[in-house]
Amino acid sequence: MIFNNVRYLLFAMEVFIACLIFRDNFYRNNRTESMWEGYTMNKAKVYFTGLRAKPGKNLLDKLKKLVLEAGIKEIDFKDKFAALKIHFGEPGNLSYIRPNYAACIVKLIKDLGGKPFLTDANTLYHGKRANAVDHLNTAMENGFNRIAVGCDVIIADGLKGTEFREITINQKHCKAPRIAAALADADIIISLTHFKGHEMTGFGGALKNLGMGSGSRAGKMEMHSNSKPRINLKNCIGCGQCIKSCSQGAIHFNEDKKAEIDYQKCIGCGQCVAVCQYSAAVVGSDESGGNVQEKITEYTYAVLKDKPHFHISFIMNVSPYCDCWNYNDMAIVPDIGMAASFDPVALDRACVDLVNKAPMIKGSILEEKHFHSGEDKFTHVHIDTDWKIGLNYAEKIGLGTQNYDLIIVK
Repeated sequence: MIFNNVRYLLFAMEVFIACLIFRDNFYRNNRTESMWEGYTMNKAKVYFTGLRAKPGKNLLDKLKKLVLEAGIKEIDFKDKFAALKIHFGEPGNLSYIRPNYAACIVKLIKDLGGKPFLTDANTLYHGKRANAVDHLNTAMENGFNRIAVGCDVIIADGLKGTEFREITINQKHCKAPRIAAALADADIIISLTHFKGHEMTGFGGALKNLGMGSGSRAGKMEMHSNSKPRINLKNCIGCGQCIKSCSQGAIHFNEDKKAEIDYQKCIGCGQCVAVCQYSAAVVGSDESGGNVQEKITEYTYAVLKDKPHFHISFIMNVSPYCDCWNYNDMAIVPDIGMAASFDPVALDRACVDLVNKAPMIKGSILEEKHFHSGEDKFTHVHIDTDWKIGLNYAEKIGLGTQNYDLIIVK
């Protein structure tokens, strides 16, 4: 009797170990967002390298070593279309990722047999990236061209931002996000993200780059539909910057020469919040700010659905605002480094933690707003935001985990 029980116990242990091996091997060979479902308690691996360099090991060498150690070669790139989702920078804003870094990843993917292209989708607001012609010109002016990076630039949602695919996900806010066609049609998604602050989501990381950035113009409208700003009349000085920058003509002066929003015209893009220097145009209710973060997360879920994906963030020139505006303010912390992971949620969380551990730069907006050591830097700059909403929701829908191990690559 005892012998039979021991045999049964040994057999059960063998089955359990075999299941673990099968799960790990399956995960290793099928790295898609769905694999995170049910495993959010496991720690993700985030690989990090600092910016100290020396002869024979420059920053491009360190970037290549970083992504190789993070496991990018585990993706089968052979004859696959690999979309490198990146922000090309608005003219006048100089905090975008240097083309040299993009070129390093392009070459590596080519060496692995892939067909890489750089891509982003058109914007809702006035600027030089609202249509494919202006967007391509902007990319070229900022150094993203075939000579510099070794591959072509494709504007993902076409000439006027109308080319998209509906990807069914049936989540809380968005049932079928309208993902820009070139990203929806790609075989592999690689995100290259400049990590920085953001006036609507607290910070802009991989989720923001992928979610909002992959939406077509119609998709961006859906994400912004509940995030309409408001005017704090007490703070408005009547400078008119918000009126000049509104792409929909939705802002005008009232009888007291204070800004007033016509909500029948407002699409919630948030440009007025970005350009206002007096805290007069601000994010609307907490509920609307939370909703837009959750929608961005759902769009990220859609663009990554059933595809291999890998993510790289550059924690450099951490400006307080989005790269979408035609200026970039002084960085709030010193340059920190580069990080990579298969998990975009863990990557964003690691970047937040690294920024919050870094010292404040004197003279930056943090000092202007009387920042004290130990406070969260992003919510201190953008007091009407709560970046935790987006990451918590990403965990909830199975996009990734905030529980991570930071692995240093020297």
